[in-house]
Amino acid sequence: MTINEKEGTLIISLDGRIDTNNAAQTEKEIFDAIESSGTDKVQFDAAKLEYISSAGLRVLLKVQKTRKEPIPICNVSRDVFDIFETTGFTELLDVRKAMREISIDGCEQIASGGQGKIYRIDDETIIKVFCNGGIIPLDYVQEELNNAKAAFVAGVPTAISFDTVKCGEYYGIVYEMIDSKTLSKAVADEPDKIEAFAEKYAAFIKDFQSIHFPEGKLKQSRDIYNQKIEALRPWITEDELAVMHEIADSIPITDTLIHGDPHSGNIMIKDDELMFIDMTEVCYGPKLLDNGAIFRDLVSAPQTTPEACEKSMGLPAPLAAKLGNLFFMKYYGITDPAKLGDYLKTAGLACAFNIGANIGAYAVTNEMAKQKLPGVVERIIRGVIIPNKDTLKYLISQQ
Repeated sequence: MTINEKEGTLIISLDGRIDTNNAAQTEKEIFDAIESSGTDKVQFDAAKLEYISSAGLRVLLKVQKTRKEPIPICNVSRDVFDIFETTGFTELLDVRKAMREISIDGCEQIASGGQGKIYRIDDETIIKVFCNGGIIPLDYVQEELNNAKAAFVAGVPTAISFDTVKCGEYYGIVYEMIDSKTLSKAVADEPDKIEAFAEKYAAFIKDFQSIHFPEGKLKQSRDIYNQKIEALRPWITEDELAVMHEIADSIPITDTLIHGDPHSGNIMIKDDELMFIDMTEVCYGPKLLDNGAIFRDLVSAPQTTPEACEKSMGLPAPLAAKLGNLFFMKYYGITDPAKLGDYLKTAGLACAFNIGANIGAYAVTNEMAKQKLPGVVERIIRGVIIPNKDTLKYLISQQ
């Protein structure tokens, strides 16, 4: 057994066998290490653990009883994981299987997004690699996997997800290979059918936003936004931070879904049906937050950052903008393009709040977001969000 401390966490590496012959000594060494470390965070690394008996499990149970949260036990082999699962310890501890290593050398990139890139592994599977702007934490990646599994089980149209893997220095998630193309690619291949695609897109989003999801399976968008807003604390005043939280607190508690990032590059077409391939930000929330994200990617971005839009959406900026405008016309049932402006203003305010509330959290791992943050604070938070606080609170509160 070896003991290390990393970023305030005591990491205890278990090895070999833990059974009646050495359980007592192992227990003493673990508690001595915890007592002398001075940290409250403990994590076990089981990469070299070959076997653990009931005596060893009881040692871990004693340690768990001193903690408020489940202790992570990482890099558990499949055989050892079976022991934890059979005995019910996966319900008591945060037991995590050792991750597979997958190489994307020579693999075709088929899509990209704000957090990563998607590659075709073989005829049956794809991998989403979380590699944009730095290493994305494992907890964030695991949350997408959990969301995707919960959504699929509940009947939400999404790809089947398998497991979390390592891809070089980055983490990834393996999904089924859907014999299809993204909505963006479909529009780019057949631009003459863009109106039909927009109508299908709008109907798909409205249906998704009307799904009533089992309580407690996902996070409330109010809590997510409040957490992300805290990352702005070093960049804005206390009064400005209070306004941001006030707006977030107006988000209603609900059991209906929003996707969080429902742009056309995150949607696949299979047998003329649409389904999501990215469930990182899916949560409970009001539909306007989703519409603000669509405005961001398919109305605002084509005008302000056309090259980045084309790279992330897989669509030339003019075509992306046309899809965005048609989406909102179909979504709101507008037949006269001249009347679209008022609806876009509403979605535009939601877009501003989305960008302002998220930029601080993105800047933690993304260097480009960190560089843009001061400008976003001036132009969007101080220039748009705060002056329109009351309007935003009203609009967001409407479910």
